[in-house]
Amino acid sequence: MDLKTNLTPVLTDTTPLTRSRLGVPSGLSPSYSSKGATFPHGPLLAIPRKKTGILEDVRSNGWLDAMKSSSPTHNKVSKDVSHGIGSSDAAYNSWLLKFPSALASFDQIANCAKGKRIVLFLDYDGTLSPIVDNPDCAFMSDNMRAAVKNVAECFTTAIISGRRRDKVCEFVGVRELYYAGSHGMDIICPRRQSNSDNHPECISSADKQVLELLKECTKDIEGALVENNKFCASVHYRNVDQENWSIVGQRVYDVLKDYPRLRLTHGRKVLEVRPVIDWDKGKAVTFLLESLGLNNCDDVLAIYVGDDRTDEDAFKALREVNKGCGILVSPVPKETNAVYSLRDPSEVILLILI
Repeated sequence: MDLKTNLTPVLTDTTPLTRSRLGVPSGLSPSYSSKGATFPHGPLLAIPRKKTGILEDVRSNGWLDAMKSSSPTHNKVSKDVSHGIGSSDAAYNSWLLKFPSALASFDQIANCAKGKRIVLFLDYDGTLSPIVDNPDCAFMSDNMRAAVKNVAECFTTAIISGRRRDKVCEFVGVRELYYAGSHGMDIICPRRQSNSDNHPECISSADKQVLELLKECTKDIEGALVENNKFCASVHYRNVDQENWSIVGQRVYDVLKDYPRLRLTHGRKVLEVRPVIDWDKGKAVTFLLESLGLNNCDDVLAIYVGDDRTDEDAFKALREVNKGCGILVSPVPKETNAVYSLRDPSEVILLILI
């Protein structure tokens, strides 16, 4: 886990982005440079630091309440999934009126996409793969992999995850994609030549002190797991009894109070420890669109599909610039900045295959 706060989004492959690399037919609008957009060696976007403060949305709302609100209990999720619908038919159907199914609304999405270049952004966990107890076993199906590969041959496609970028690359195994790990702080372009990971690391030294402290303070809590995601650390409590969630939260808080340059955010039964910089998945989406030369184009439709609280930043970013739409993957009703919804990865694959 690298704790430096002067990070810029890292592009570990600076090969020029030509139309052939993007999979874009040569007959498309000339708004692409004939030489192809390139990633300069310096940062394209300045990332301002956030105000120092370790508990971004925890201390203001109560960290235990925040953990509960972002993490439905196992029984509740099991019940929801087994019914194939939300906590109740009436509640879910009412929610669908506000956030309609992307499958049922496909014709509407297709009409919006006419004459536009589509850029597809996908989260990984809970979107391309099911949520599982062991994060190291969150494998996507072969059918999903084939679907993602096929769509990447037609449209510019990126995976944006809170995990380490190299871990997501390993899980997905499709070369034709952009991969953004650590919530978009570590980005790699499509690689056509080799799957090997022999590029130089942009920041070679890693401060492991906080990571080791988090592991040490949670090692006696059954089910707790600390994951190193390079530019952030994830403390998973999916397999921890709910009565012990407060212990997890308190111990993480006790570690971070001595590190004012770190902040804490929430995902689905996971606490995310990140540097205090103004960067998130929404900024990553904007960065990629700008890097591709598409941010100021009117003929672009960006679609972001994700299931997690951290994906809300991307949904919001697309709403604010009126550049596309978000699709929330959720089996239960929840407030969101997305426009459409899908229930689970099985519906995601159906959308991609249409």
